[in-house]
Amino acid sequence: MDEQTPVFAIAMAAELAGMHPQTLRQYDRLGLVSPSRTAGKSRRYSMRDIAKLREIGQLSQEGLNLEGIRRILQLDDEVVALRRRVRELETALADELLARPGRRVFAAGESGDVISLRAGERAQRSNQLVVWRPMLLRGERS
Repeated sequence: MDEQTPVFAIAMAAELAGMHPQTLRQYDRLGLVSPSRTAGKSRRYSMRDIAKLREIGQLSQEGLNLEGIRRILQLDDEVVALRRRVRELETALADELLARPGRRVFAAGESGDVISLRAGERAQRSNQLVVWRPMLLRGERS
């Protein structure tokens, strides 16, 4: 069981979140928190849902209206998705670098001159910009 597992009925979720069950129903109708449903259509909340309900309560106490809260939650979800994507891309880049040792890296000097470096070598000056560009395989076009 993890934080995404839907285990709490609405009464227990409301108690854990410090809210009335009717408030949870309203948030579900508005799409702020969308719990899972059982075969009998009853709501089941996860720990992630409870945390989101608590966050909604906190933002509401700070004076935000429900539309503002909805937008904040939407942006939070986008940030989580983007961080996940960055990790995926970092992993793919690291795998590519490991698969192709000996590739060359280039740095730009103050006057715009290009300095060739071996992979793993650092530029001499701290004000140089290091740019990585993968070499094209035969038959590929840029």
